[in-house]
Amino acid sequence: MSKKVIIIGSGVAGLSSAIRLRAAGFEVEVFEANDYPGGKLSQFELKGYRFDAGPSLFTMPHFLEELFVDSGAQLRDYFSYIRKDVVCTYYFEDDTRFTAYADKNRYADEAANVFAVKKEDVQRYFEQSAMKYEVTESLFLKKSLHKLSTYLSKETVRGVMKSHRLGLMNTLDAENRKAFKDERLVQLMNRYATYNGSSPYRTPGIMSMIPHLEQHYGTFFPKGGMISITNAMFRRAQEMGVVFHFNKRVDEIAVYEDKAMGVRIGDNTIQADLVLSNMDVMPTYRRLLPREKAPERTLKQERSSSALIFYWGVNREFPELDLHNIFFASDYKKEFDVLFEGKTVADDVTVYVHISSKDEMADAPAGCENWFVMVNVPGNKGQDWDALIPQIRERVISKLNRLLKCDISAHIEAEHILDPRGIESRTSSYRGSLYGAASNNRFAAFLRHPNFSSRIKNLYFCGGSVHPGGGIPLCLMSGKIASDIIRKDQC
Repeated sequence: MSKKVIIIGSGVAGLSSAIRLRAAGFEVEVFEANDYPGGKLSQFELKGYRFDAGPSLFTMPHFLEELFVDSGAQLRDYFSYIRKDVVCTYYFEDDTRFTAYADKNRYADEAANVFAVKKEDVQRYFEQSAMKYEVTESLFLKKSLHKLSTYLSKETVRGVMKSHRLGLMNTLDAENRKAFKDERLVQLMNRYATYNGSSPYRTPGIMSMIPHLEQHYGTFFPKGGMISITNAMFRRAQEMGVVFHFNKRVDEIAVYEDKAMGVRIGDNTIQADLVLSNMDVMPTYRRLLPREKAPERTLKQERSSSALIFYWGVNREFPELDLHNIFFASDYKKEFDVLFEGKTVADDVTVYVHISSKDEMADAPAGCENWFVMVNVPGNKGQDWDALIPQIRERVISKLNRLLKCDISAHIEAEHILDPRGIESRTSSYRGSLYGAASNNRFAAFLRHPNFSSRIKNLYFCGGSVHPGGGIPLCLMSGKIASDIIRKDQC
């Protein structure tokens, strides 16, 4: 008789785990508090505009391809995607505009034309970025950092031998300043710290491997929008026999004699052989395991940044904009100091604008665009968001007006706002953090919660708040790592 797994939450990692565990022969049931799957990777419609509510960047699709192949299917039978020729368009306050092409040679040529840098220096930077990723991929992305066997592998030994070249002792900003003199290019490369909700002035220099992921693997757009990723995984899981229970908020993980035995919902206990939590690790312990000793050192780690998102229906088109666009703050360091130390938002902020209707015309009425406008903000610690949001909105519009030379407010005909409070209530992400713990020190990766409990037998974890981190690729890998550990433990 197959063993039964209960998964709490149907985010990217929860869906990934459900598919893999079902493929391995487990009986899988998923309990989701919302009435839809996907967690942050969801969608909504507003006055004729469709918006992807959460993650907007699709990269490293081979992780998703691998998931479907391992389940006995092909991703192409569920949805299609296109590779983008332009990764992102960057706007600076001095009116500099930089188009980051997906082709590395073209990127380097454009950088040499726009910035005070040689093409060869840009190419060398990407070579170093690739080396850092290749050395650390097996250790940080594909295996548990909390299992002895990980450190006995040849890949780990090779990584240790090259550790002096990985930038572990520098910050990302320091690594970038070693490579470039142009402040604008340093700022551009520093922005990759935001991919895990951290500060480039505190996160380790090894994060300079992230640009390689965009330039080597590319950035993509899924036809139908980012929601197609959720829909594909959900459909595949259902086909395989995974049972989903929506509008079912788990109240407690049932533990007996240090062993997870199932979950409690109201007065009902649903028994299982093991439990996998895709819920943020903080509420998992505080709400679902109130009688169990929590790993306080892990839970007290600094949280990643959150987001303030304006979803705007814009009644005109902007040909100069692409799918991904960044409008930089003039003082980047001040922006991050205020965010992580002041726990508020600077007067001048960096603005990200994602427009899926550039590639999916049906996402907006004819002649219009759907703007996903995001600002990095601190997690919810009781700030007066009702007072802050109008102030930030005014700053965002002022910046866009200045750099696009228009009055954007005159063209906004639909608006919805999501702040850290809403992110926390919808997704149970503690304080609305997007990536769990921040990576603002060189040991952050090792301090993340493991994908298993060392004290409670048959209790496992996946998702952005545990190893290896947040974002679609890492959540897919988190589901894989947790599933691999479960199979080894249970089979």
